[in-house]
Amino acid sequence: MIKFPASGLYAITQTANKSGDTVINEVAAAIRGGAVVVQYRDKNPPLDAPFLARELVKICHRHNVPLLINDDIELAALVGADGVHLGKEDGAVTQARKRLGSEAIIGVSCYNFVEQAMEAQAQGATYAAFGRFFPSSSKPLAAPARIETLRQAKRALTIPIVAIGGILPDNGAQLLAAGADLLAVIGGIFDDQPEQSARAYQALFSD
Repeated sequence: MIKFPASGLYAITQTANKSGDTVINEVAAAIRGGAVVVQYRDKNPPLDAPFLARELVKICHRHNVPLLINDDIELAALVGADGVHLGKEDGAVTQARKRLGSEAIIGVSCYNFVEQAMEAQAQGATYAAFGRFFPSSSKPLAAPARIETLRQAKRALTIPIVAIGGILPDNGAQLLAAGADLLAVIGGIFDDQPEQSARAYQALFSD
């Protein structure tokens, strides 16, 4: 298993109306641009989701980047992914840990709730994700999170903090300043020119 990085750009796949080959090529481009984590997210997974997930694992591992599966503990186990990201309906951290092993990366969506993140940390989560912080076309109905939540989380947690939701190169710096360690991005990377877009985000971490 590849370890979860302490900071950097966290790329989440954009799959709607895209072929598997396109998704694979875009992920490769995002990694070239500096993405340090990739999550395979598809709310309407195709029948060949295991094949696509395995291909993404290969690409990521070639570059020593962890590949996580959104929502699906069993798919993560099936394809040899490095871990899973769990939303509120996706099972417990302890369940995922038991299925995927002690070295697996297990992330948890904590929305705007530091207490939820503290509980996830106590259960053995690898990282806590908060958001959405800005309007998001990928998650238009997601409840908003406050930047102050990141400051509170930074004081309360020892695990890495991921921020998500409408993050762009020109608004990401304020989230990092407030306590985020990683910025999770979908459309900002994959709407157009993933490699160049990823580089724009990666610059936020090298200042």
